[in-house]
Amino acid sequence: MPRKNTKTNSNESDGKEFFAAIAQIEKEKGIPAGYMMEKITQALASAYKRDHEGAGDNIEIKANPETGEVRMFVLKDIVETVDNPAVEMSLEEARRALPHAQLGDVVRIEVKTKNFGRIAAQTARQVIIQGIREAERDMVYDKFSSKEHEILTGVVTRVDPKSGAANLRINSSSEYTEAFLAPGEQVRGEAIREGDRLRVYVVEVRRSTRGPQVLISRTHPGLVKRLFELEIPEIYDGTVEVKSIAREAGSRTKIAVWSGDENVDPIGACVGPGGARVNNIVEELHGEKVDIIKYSEDPAQYIAAALSPADVLSVDLLPDGKACRVVVPDDQLSLAIGKEGQNARLAAKLTNYKIDIKPASDPGELPEAEDDGLVVVDDETEDAALEE
Repeated sequence: MPRKNTKTNSNESDGKEFFAAIAQIEKEKGIPAGYMMEKITQALASAYKRDHEGAGDNIEIKANPETGEVRMFVLKDIVETVDNPAVEMSLEEARRALPHAQLGDVVRIEVKTKNFGRIAAQTARQVIIQGIREAERDMVYDKFSSKEHEILTGVVTRVDPKSGAANLRINSSSEYTEAFLAPGEQVRGEAIREGDRLRVYVVEVRRSTRGPQVLISRTHPGLVKRLFELEIPEIYDGTVEVKSIAREAGSRTKIAVWSGDENVDPIGACVGPGGARVNNIVEELHGEKVDIIKYSEDPAQYIAAALSPADVLSVDLLPDGKACRVVVPDDQLSLAIGKEGQNARLAAKLTNYKIDIKPASDPGELPEAEDDGLVVVDDETEDAALEE
């Protein structure tokens, strides 16, 4: 079996400063010492390979935090004919330092890192710096990826005067990163200025070469859901469940809630004493109207409730199970449809049913299921909506 011999000439490395630097990086940047040791090992190996063409995985680095020693070795096979000096050594050369060396032995030769060339040293520094940057990006990504579908607070650092897009500096615990709030994710009519503090919904966190990309929104329905969870203890603890949300940001939201506890009124819990709870949410949404609907497993009851504040006389489900005809009092037709069809449109999104709204004076025959559009209205119904 090949024997391992060690050349006795040692390299006294300045180990105390080495480990002190790693400890300082861990303290200041939160990068684990083990990670930095791995990157520095890679850097030393890269530096050696830069100066020694043909070197491969025959580099060994020993670091001992207890003694403060850092030593680097290159392993070479003792062979009869040397083809690659970076990994092989002749028997004659080996015996100059190790008289008992034999063919097939592996010699460990200590390398003095201070003898690295200038370019090799630069390579080592680049590897270490890159390792620190990667570690910082990974820590930021891990921190913010755990905040997906949550609300964070950010400070507006820049607003593009042409597009209106905004850059925000958002934080999670001790970590900060830049996030981009696109114009399409902003509430229409909401003025955003540099220095403003905004609560935003984290839609997704992606990796990129420049660090984590945090996609945020002020229009996402998830923002409303999280606000309800923050404001209403019964939703936070699961006593009241949010079943569905339909939102047209800046204008109106419908939210369907339900409770398995017969002693808990889900709508009352959301409204709060004197409307305090829902008013706090509306204030955060800058006056956006919020309709709280009681969810029902009976589709007809659910659809009728979703068209609130209009009264509904009847709901007839069509055979395909995804559409229905709703009959309302004549004087409730405009209210059921809403301005520019908004109330009916949100009800359709909330319930996932196509809704055909008819007045009681002319209910008509049950229509066939439509293939496109969520809300089905005839000319008379559309005129009524425009008149509101």
